[in-house]
Amino acid sequence: MKAPNPAIRTRAAVSADFPAIAAIYAHHVETGIASFEEVPPSVDEMRRRFSNVRAWGLPWRVAELDGAVVGYCYASPFHSRSAYRFAVDDSIYLDARHQNKGIGARLLGDVIGICTELGYRQMIACIGDSANEGSLRLHTQAGFRTIGQILRVGAKFGRWVDIVYMQRPLGEE
Repeated sequence: MKAPNPAIRTRAAVSADFPAIAAIYAHHVETGIASFEEVPPSVDEMRRRFSNVRAWGLPWRVAELDGAVVGYCYASPFHSRSAYRFAVDDSIYLDARHQNKGIGARLLGDVIGICTELGYRQMIACIGDSANEGSLRLHTQAGFRTIGQILRVGAKFGRWVDIVYMQRPLGEE
C-alpha cells in the first residue's frame, strides 16, 4: 500500500460535500459491481442516507485533496434488531482517479477508530464481487478476515455477482 499524499486530509462529512459524494458513488453504480444498486441515487437521497447515519451517532468521513472530496467512508448499523446494537457495517468509495494511494486506508482507519471509541465491538464489510481485489485487500490490511461468501446473489451488467463478508473486532473482545 502506498503512503497517502500528505495534502490529503480526512474530516467529518458536511451537507455541502454531497454533490461530490453522489458523483463518486454514481461512478461506482454505473461502472462497477461493488455496489448492487443499478440507478445512482440523487444528491438529496445521499443526504438522506447521511442524516440516517448521523442520527445513529455514527461517523461519515470524507477525504479531501486541494479542497475537493476524493472519497468517503461511513459506518451504519449492521442490523436493526437490538441484539446487534454493538455491530456496524462499513461502506467506502473512492474517486476512481485516487484509488491505490492509501486514501481508503486512512478513511477506513478513521471510521474504525471512531466506532471503537463509541463502544462498538464488531465491524462487518459486505463486499460486492468476490473479485473486488482492492476492497478485499484494503479490509484485510485493516484487520478484517473473511467469514463467508454468498454466491451469485446479485445480477448486474449481465452477470451473476457474489458478495464476500468480512469481519473485524473493535476494542476488547
